[in-house]
Amino acid sequence: MIKSALCIAALATAMSAVAFTAYAKNPVVGGAAMFEKKNIVENAMNSKDHTTLVAAVKAAGLVGTLESKGPFTVFAPTNEAFAALPDGTVDSLLKPENKAKLTKVLTCHVVAADAMAKTVAKMIKDDGGEHDIKTVGGCVLKARESMGKITLTDENGDVAHVTIADVKQSNGVIHVVDAVLLPKM
Repeated sequence: MIKSALCIAALATAMSAVAFTAYAKNPVVGGAAMFEKKNIVENAMNSKDHTTLVAAVKAAGLVGTLESKGPFTVFAPTNEAFAALPDGTVDSLLKPENKAKLTKVLTCHVVAADAMAKTVAKMIKDDGGEHDIKTVGGCVLKARESMGKITLTDENGDVAHVTIADVKQSNGVIHVVDAVLLPKM
């Protein structure tokens, strides 16, 4: 009886470890756990590093889209990335009269596919070191890989580095980036 109880306890511990290991694979973003069963918006709202992005998504009216089935790949700029834009840019974009411009900027960070970093790296390699990624907003980002890290160059020649890759969501994946990718204006 004691041996049986010990076996059950050991099995329960092992199952907990497996469950924890599966959970631990999704990186922490902005100090918050990211859950594969939550959608892009639900997870982004918990990241203290993405409050500006969440405010922008709300102002652009894109919450419903990014909560939908997808799949989507979102290159998610941090608050620091937005702060690096010229003074007044974010405040201007968040104004109701600039909703179309804000929507264009945000949708240039979204791809209508579930593209994990390994997949993007393979496309880059298959294309000889650079792969064009067409976004929902009609922008073309140039993806490159160097020393295991992916960079994205926007239509203005500005480069964003993927700082946290493969944050799985119920409707796609987020890759955290350190710069805002802007369309050619």
